[in-house]
Amino acid sequence: MENSEIPENANENCPGPESESAGKSDACQGCPNQSICATAPKGPDPDLISIAERMATVKHKILVLSGKGGVGKSTFSAQLAFALAAMDFQVGLLDIDICGPSIPKMLGLEGQDVHQSNLGWSPVYIESNLGVMSIGFMLPNPDEAVIWRGPRKNGLIKQFLKDVYWGELDFLVVDAPPGTSDEHISIVQCLKATGIDGAIIVTTPQQVSLIDVRKEVSFCKTVGVEVLGVVENMSSLCQPLLDMKFLKTTEAGEQTDVTEWVGEYIREKAPELLNLITYSEVFDSSGGGAAKMCREMDVPFLGKVPLDPQLCKAAEEGRSCFGDQKCGVSASALKKIIEKLIQNQGFSTMSIDAKA
Repeated sequence: MENSEIPENANENCPGPESESAGKSDACQGCPNQSICATAPKGPDPDLISIAERMATVKHKILVLSGKGGVGKSTFSAQLAFALAAMDFQVGLLDIDICGPSIPKMLGLEGQDVHQSNLGWSPVYIESNLGVMSIGFMLPNPDEAVIWRGPRKNGLIKQFLKDVYWGELDFLVVDAPPGTSDEHISIVQCLKATGIDGAIIVTTPQQVSLIDVRKEVSFCKTVGVEVLGVVENMSSLCQPLLDMKFLKTTEAGEQTDVTEWVGEYIREKAPELLNLITYSEVFDSSGGGAAKMCREMDVPFLGKVPLDPQLCKAAEEGRSCFGDQKCGVSASALKKIIEKLIQNQGFSTMSIDAKA
């Protein structure tokens, strides 16, 4: 029993809440937790055995985390799953953001249902090698709020891990909610014995996000989960010049859309500008961004992904950004990051060797 599992308000020489003598030993007398410890179930959690058996067919497990909400973590999880599946890996994507499940939308699976078989819950499949599980498939109304306390959230996460039949998987990508709360502790405790390859942490460049990401890195180090790398998302607004809209402000302060005129002017007078990509910093990165934080905290920096309106549109439409040339700016950045991740961890070689 680790000291971290002993309640902070426990008596000195506490035997630990899972000990057979919990709530009964002399050291427990007068402890405010005595009655709880005396009646709580002892020994290892039987669900962990079922989870270990279910996860035995999953080669690699990757958590996708973020300290701050709204940084594009679920978008990255979805595109990572799409990319790995396109490389002919068998991929599962597990959405444990219980209160804000956006994965069904981002993979074009809204309105789908979870089916039960004699092997367990069946994931919803996009392709034969890409399955998805989310509470979003179980809500009778997509607008219905999930108002659950921690124990019920943890119970569903356990159920996802022990009851979903994934079959043989090369990768299970777990999309977690922002922060370091119940869901994160639960997923680590449930999967740790089965082997977690590590976590990818997503952030945006500004300090208000990095402050919370530092906490996420500290969380991973505390619970013994390797940080596979940090991704700086929305590092800048990048898009082809003619995808921009142009406005002209009058002396009266009114704005007129002159996009069509600008497009015609460039085509006629300056066609050499047609292939230019515009670049603009949306968030302040004067503090050094994620790269500097990674150096200071001694964790890998995987790269930057620009804020690309076409990538946002792909997420809204539930499709891969790698399937066409529309997301040229962001898709190339994501591809480099994913290739770097695979190369750094030796995932490709390990999986191919296992298949041989």
